[in-house]
Amino acid sequence: MLTVGLTGGIGAGKSEVSRLLVGCGAVLIDADRIAREVVAPGTPGLAAVVEAFGEEVLAADGSLDRPKLGSIVFADPSKLAALNSIVHPLVGARSRELEAAAAEDAVVVHDVPLLAENSLAPLYDVVIVVDASPETQLDRLVRLRGMTEEDARARMAAQATREKRREIADVVIDNDVPLAELEHRVYDVWADLVRRARTAPESSGTPRSPQE
Repeated sequence: MLTVGLTGGIGAGKSEVSRLLVGCGAVLIDADRIAREVVAPGTPGLAAVVEAFGEEVLAADGSLDRPKLGSIVFADPSKLAALNSIVHPLVGARSRELEAAAAEDAVVVHDVPLLAENSLAPLYDVVIVVDASPETQLDRLVRLRGMTEEDARARMAAQATREKRREIADVVIDNDVPLAELEHRVYDVWADLVRRARTAPESSGTPRSPQE
């Protein structure tokens, strides 16, 4: 088995790369998706969040009111740390379950938005960074996601620098290119990952997957 940490700045196109890798045959473990699942209605995770932050973080339908919770924790580092102490172990445990269920020769791709920020590179056999220029990121966030330029710049500034992400990369996928060219690049990377998987010893990494 080969474990891959996939990351990239917001708007760089990481989701498109993960989609292409899944199409090639990768087993995808999406940290952000799991982070939502572990606090879904009826889960112990949601109960723990409500116990820590009060019922005001619940929406009318009983689900987690993410904007409300975000306004609480991102204004107070201690509260953010408290939330992370609840969610991160649950995400890590679920990630390990999914990885253990994969075939012995699988390429397991962990989509981890904050891989660089949380210094998680050593947990993976290979780290792939999807890279795009700040200008490309800004354009995608405003044009495709409907963000204001101010909001987009703030989200970009809150993440690791482009240089920091590239420093931890074993493979950099340039996504300042048309989709057809990106596809060819991902297919080349996939061929290399398959070769590595065939010769890799059993991975000793313990996946942990933070929220975006």
